[in-house]
Amino acid sequence: MESQRVTDQVEKYSVPFPFTSKMKGAGVSPLTINVKDAMTGLLGGFLTISVLAILTGATSTEWLMAPFGASCVLAFGVWNAPLSQPRNIIGGHLISTFVGLAVYHTLGNESWAIGLAVGLAIAALMLTKTTHPPAGANPLVVMMGDYDWSFLFSPVLIGSVIVVVFALVINNLRSDRDYPTFWI
Repeated sequence: MESQRVTDQVEKYSVPFPFTSKMKGAGVSPLTINVKDAMTGLLGGFLTISVLAILTGATSTEWLMAPFGASCVLAFGVWNAPLSQPRNIIGGHLISTFVGLAVYHTLGNESWAIGLAVGLAIAALMLTKTTHPPAGANPLVVMMGDYDWSFLFSPVLIGSVIVVVFALVINNLRSDRDYPTFWI
């Protein structure tokens, strides 16, 4: 009886934060290796980002931003996932950039304002069904880069449309892929 009480006390206090037991995970990664998919990702990422970089170098317009690289991972690597669809790529980048610009131009770029912008962007993406993880970086890009409202159109709108156009062409060149799985 006494030993059970001691055991119960030890168990009660051995894990100061019970939620940490949820962090142990279970099983192994469900991801598989597919060379054909990897080559499609290589080709899609290479062509898309190269074209955006070439356009940036050849014109006085900015066409490229870092989150587009992450968008390419989704568009070519997990093309059939809900977060990889055109609505999410274009809408996600537009909405999160708009939020970043609105917060930046009204509240500045203090640490708390940057955090608020990212949090508001996440909420806006979820409420509009345009969640796209790479777009979560857009408020950071906007606020750390001192951008004005024209950034919403170039590179964000034009660049995200270019990512989608390349995703449409490259993914559909393969007979085993249908992209997108939905538009609206």
